[in-house]
Amino acid sequence: MPTECSADLFGFAPVEGREVVAGFDGGTITSDAGALLLGAADRAIGLIDRLAACFRDVRRAEWIEHEVATLVGQRVFGIALGYEDLNDHDHLRHDPMMAVLAGKLTARREDCAPVAGKSTLNRLELSQLEPTRYHKISHNPIAIKRLFVDQFLEAHKRAPSQIILDLDATDDPVHGMQEGRFFHGYYDCYCYLPLYVLCGRDLLVAKLRPASMDAAAGAVEEVARLVAHIRRRWPQVRILVRADSGFARDELMAWCEANGVDYLLGLAKNDRLVAEIASELARAEVKSRRTGKPARYFKEFKWTTRRSWSRERRIVAKAEFTSGEANPRFVVTSLKRTECKPKYLYEKLYCARGEMENRIKECQLDLYADRTSTATLRANQLRLWFASMAYVLLCAVRRIGLQHTKFANATCGTIRLKFLKIGALVRISVRRIKIAMASGCPVAQTWGEAAVLLNAAASARGSPA
Repeated sequence: MPTECSADLFGFAPVEGREVVAGFDGGTITSDAGALLLGAADRAIGLIDRLAACFRDVRRAEWIEHEVATLVGQRVFGIALGYEDLNDHDHLRHDPMMAVLAGKLTARREDCAPVAGKSTLNRLELSQLEPTRYHKISHNPIAIKRLFVDQFLEAHKRAPSQIILDLDATDDPVHGMQEGRFFHGYYDCYCYLPLYVLCGRDLLVAKLRPASMDAAAGAVEEVARLVAHIRRRWPQVRILVRADSGFARDELMAWCEANGVDYLLGLAKNDRLVAEIASELARAEVKSRRTGKPARYFKEFKWTTRRSWSRERRIVAKAEFTSGEANPRFVVTSLKRTECKPKYLYEKLYCARGEMENRIKECQLDLYADRTSTATLRANQLRLWFASMAYVLLCAVRRIGLQHTKFANATCGTIRLKFLKIGALVRISVRRIKIAMASGCPVAQTWGEAAVLLNAAASARGSPA
């Protein structure tokens, strides 16, 4: 017979003659004790305070319970821990770890928790560009966009000789009646079409756009802003823009050519392009059918469109025959043959952009911001920025704390699962806050090493220059 339970205890199958019961009576316990690493990473790179400085608060000081820095930090930390929905914060506001991260153990008012609930956070996300009677908190989008680039620049001790800016657009499905929702035939869903720009693992742009526009819409403006910002700090750095065929637009290529920026872009195939490599495709087919393996040859040539391009450009073609059919591919580039031979340019340089797609999956799948409620495009852009800042924070944990471990290339999801979601008993006394984490934590030693490195980086940042 199953063990009977009281209203507070739940019975389970006995073990070695002992009854097994469970109840929610353990006291001040958290399941997110590893978030201490997030707090240390934030102190090491100064993210939350600088993000909070992008907001303006005109609320009456004597009525404020939760400062903007608390609200911003709570939202970013929550997403990093996997709580993308604002409703989660009605429970998280009582979580001792969120209070520790906020640096605020008790509320000043009896009817409040140490950190904010969903309604207060919702007012933050509905902030306008300028304060109004009903929106006392406003935000500065330009300052937020600059912060992404500043974080990237500060992560380098010295200027690199070359950087690659990877551009991509992807679907961001919505499940409510948000402003700007649009059905996209390719993705077969209602979605947004955000533009991302990354340099390696560093996220530089997360721009939310309706799915009704071209994939390259706004790319020139974002690249121009990034290049100007980067060159102010690194005037000699060489910049390469890399993207798929959705960005092979004359406007973007012409801007790069006029401003000393290289580009390497995919190019959609058409009959004229395929005709240029007809003999190479025939050779590849003969070789593939003889060996039973895929075969490929490369060719480069000058080419232009009949109307849309303003000049001829270098094309590198891959003439491939695989799985019993032709698989031609094309890229257009400003790089000279003396710098980059066709085979290397395609296989090593262009195909490496696949890693950037994995980074976008981290942002979208591991740190997915709430898209279920009715909200304006501006509010959803702010949510996307919060999720993107959570990605930046997790990258800082990996880059600073896990750099010498087997987790140096771990995804954000792995970092969250292994290092943040740790159960602990929180004991608060007059002199200290003791967070007693699970003794059986499998990454306890690595976690401790990460904590030492992150705290050292935080101390170095706080020390005088």
